[in-house]
Amino acid sequence: MITLRKSGSYKLIETKHNTKVLYLDNDTFAWVEPVTIGEILVVSYKVHKTDCVLSIGDYCLYDVDDEPSLSDQPHLELEAGKDCWQGYLLLTGLPDQHKLRGRIIPTREVITGNPLVREESQYGL
Repeated sequence: MITLRKSGSYKLIETKHNTKVLYLDNDTFAWVEPVTIGEILVVSYKVHKTDCVLSIGDYCLYDVDDEPSLSDQPHLELEAGKDCWQGYLLLTGLPDQHKLRGRIIPTREVITGNPLVREESQYGL
């Protein structure tokens, strides 16, 4: 089953110190890549000065369970252009005030606008 947990607008920026920052509506995450871990999102309460905007668009956050062609993980999808989405697996979900960081892994698995995914699954039916 695929359940849409959250959707809205996002902005991905880069600071002059080459830190990527992801804004999902009112939530802010530093997107960093420690050498031994891979990419992670870290909750950020700091005001970040934008050096350049990398992308802006819509996002969708899904929970996936028992779908044959998809990983049973939370999926974050960022709009990368007209009818084009980039998918990411969030191994422990989005970071929050209790769990300040979490892995984010790019994936080719895309739910939004994918005709191969059952439409009724997107609404938890």
